Amino acid sequence: MTVDLPVITVGRVRCGASARLVAGVHRTLRELGWDRLNFVDLRLHEDDNEAVAERFGTLAALWEEGPIRHLGLSNTTIGQLASAQRIAPVAAVQNMYGLFHRRHPEVLDACTRQGIAFVPFFSLKSLGRPEPTEPLARIAARHGASPEQVKLAWTLARSPVVLAIPGTSSVAHLEDNTAAADLLLDPEDLAALDAMST
Repeated sequence: MTVDLPVITVGRVRCGASARLVAGVHRTLRELGWDRLNFVDLRLHEDDNEAVAERFGTLAALWEEGPIRHLGLSNTTIGQLASAQRIAPVAAVQNMYGLFHRRHPEVLDACTRQGIAFVPFFSLKSLGRPEPTEPLARIAARHGASPEQVKLAWTLARSPVVLAIPGTSSVAHLEDNTAAADLLLDPEDLAALDAMST
């Protein structure tokens, strides 16, 4: 699936959620001068079970009317994904996922089975916890790569539906991130990295 700009993420809205979501989508369309948003991503929280029925349902109505081309979820659980799919197709899921924080791996598994794009955020971060250096440093040295490149290659190796967004702050950083896509970790590397604590 090719998704062209614009892409918007709508977050947690409490009072008048449906009306505010509709107003936000139409405001974005007006500001951009577009007739249609190619992708709208609903950001959830684990306790937002009502958000799927109400807010995703609101976005699904807009999808059916035509101003939204594709719908997605962010920070979703497997239950929320299943609930959303009963309402409308989910084109992509954006969840926190990386070598040192494999949150909700069952969501990635479901996306893989169903061919839903999985966009991991914070895939290179340790989230303030100390990172073990082994076997990461050893694998990086053997491949002539940085530990960050190995982390990114590990994330990409998780599934063919993974679309990495590692963040880029310079041309050199972009080149490093791009090189990670060509880094092929062998089964022993993957097994050693998989065994690292999460």
